[in-house]
Amino acid sequence: MAFPFIAENSASRQRLEALVRGLSDEDLARLTSSGWTIASLLAHLAFWDQRVLVLLRRWKAHGVDESPVDADATNEALKPLCLALNPRTAIQLCLSSAEAADAELASITPELVEQIQASHTIFRFDRGIHRGDHLHDIETLLATPDHLRGD
Repeated sequence: MAFPFIAENSASRQRLEALVRGLSDEDLARLTSSGWTIASLLAHLAFWDQRVLVLLRRWKAHGVDESPVDADATNEALKPLCLALNPRTAIQLCLSSAEAADAELASITPELVEQIQASHTIFRFDRGIHRGDHLHDIETLLATPDHLRGD
């Protein structure tokens, strides 16, 4: 069975790949208004795709269990780690994590989808939603002239 999120994931990964190919070191260092760099946002995306990958593998092996997360606290705890990563490493982690998560999601069974949906765990099958939010942020930041950014 082909779930709609499989095509969405693929499209968002292709959009991500196209965007990062042209980023300069200066681009990667650009700051958002909340203090994340473009490179750290890419590392952030890598983390959340890795979480999806880890959960899916665990659930396939042992059944679906609850995995609550406080996204705001997690993101704030991750921020210094993401900022400390080498920007080119962040790109590689982002791309490889997206590819691995998408491949795992593409192999998901309808039964596992039903089990996950029946659980109380918040789980995004469509990785394109999260990626798209940050890709939009990055594209907007890249399109903003230096003198208007205020960083």
